[in-house]
Amino acid sequence: MPAACAPCVIDAFRYNRPMSYTRREFGKVAAAALPATVLLPSMVTAQTPAKPNSRWAGVHVGLNVPYNYGGRMMPADQVLANTVALGISALEMRAQPIEAFLGGPPTPGAVGSGRNPDPAVAEQVAALRTWRTSASLQKAADLRRMYETAGVFIEIVKWDGVFQMSDDELDYIFQLSKAVGAKGLSTEISGVEQTRRVGQFADKHQLMIGYHGHAETGTAEYAAPFTSAKFNGANVDIGHFIAGHNTSPAPFIAEHASRITHLHIKDRRRNNGVNTPFGEGDTPIREILQMMRDRRFTFQATIEFEYPVPTGSTRMAEIARAIEYCRGCLLA
Repeated sequence: MPAACAPCVIDAFRYNRPMSYTRREFGKVAAAALPATVLLPSMVTAQTPAKPNSRWAGVHVGLNVPYNYGGRMMPADQVLANTVALGISALEMRAQPIEAFLGGPPTPGAVGSGRNPDPAVAEQVAALRTWRTSASLQKAADLRRMYETAGVFIEIVKWDGVFQMSDDELDYIFQLSKAVGAKGLSTEISGVEQTRRVGQFADKHQLMIGYHGHAETGTAEYAAPFTSAKFNGANVDIGHFIAGHNTSPAPFIAEHASRITHLHIKDRRRNNGVNTPFGEGDTPIREILQMMRDRRFTFQATIEFEYPVPTGSTRMAEIARAIEYCRGCLLA
C-alpha cells in the first residue's frame, strides 16, 4: 500500500468504500491511521502483526460493528479490516453486512412497521423476507472462515425487526447466527408477548438472544423475558442504565450473569446526561470490567462508540482510546 493511501481506513468511514488488505497492509494502516499515543500493544509490530487478541485478564473486549464505524451497513471485508487495525478479536456484528455478503437484497432503511409504513421501505422488507425464506447459508461458512482466519470472532449477531418476522424468518436468523459462529443474537427489547414468542425460537435453537435496553429500561423489564424462555437474555447497556436510573447496573449483572449475552460499554452522565469519552462520565466502567475479570464472567464487553468525535481527532482514534481505557481497567 503506498504511503499516501495509509489514512484510507478513515476515509472508508466517510465514503463507504470497500476495502481489503493483506496482513502486512493491516499493520501499515493501523500504524499510519492512528496516533502513536493510542496504538494498542497488538499494533506495535506493525510490519508483521500477530492476530488481534483483545481478551485481557480473561475478559473478551469487543466492538459493536459496523455501528461503531458510522452506520448500519458496511462491506464485510471493510468491517474486518477496520477491526484488525484496531487489534480487536470479538464482535457484535449487525446482520446487514452478513446478509449482503450472502448476496441478499438491499437492506431496508427502516423496519417498515406501523399503520402507514413507507411504501418503498415496505417493498424492501417484503423482498428481504422472500429472500430469507430460500437463502442458502453456504456462504456463511466462508464469512466465518475469513474472519476467524484473521483472528476475529463474530460472537453476537444484531438483528432488526425481529418481532415482525415470520416463523420461517425466525428460524433463519438463528440458523444464520450459528453458521457464522455466534454465541448469541441481540435485538431491541419489546413487550411480554413479543419476547415470549421470540424466546420460543431461542429455546428451540438453544441459542441466547439478548434484549437491548435503553435509559428507560430497568431491571423489571427483564423479569418477563427471563421467565418466559430459558434462552431469553439481556444485553445490558451500562451507559444507558446509569443515565436512566442513576445507579450502577453491577448488582443486576452479577445476579443474572447466566442470562447476560454481552454488555454495551459506554460512558454517560447521570440524569439522562450526554455520552462522554471513556473515563469522563458517571458510568462505572472500571468497576464493572473488573467485576467481570474477578468473577470470571465469560460474556463479551462490547464497546459502543457514541460520543461526538472531538475536533482534530478521528472516529478510529477515539475508538482506539476507548479500547485502551478498557484494557487499562482490566490489567490494573
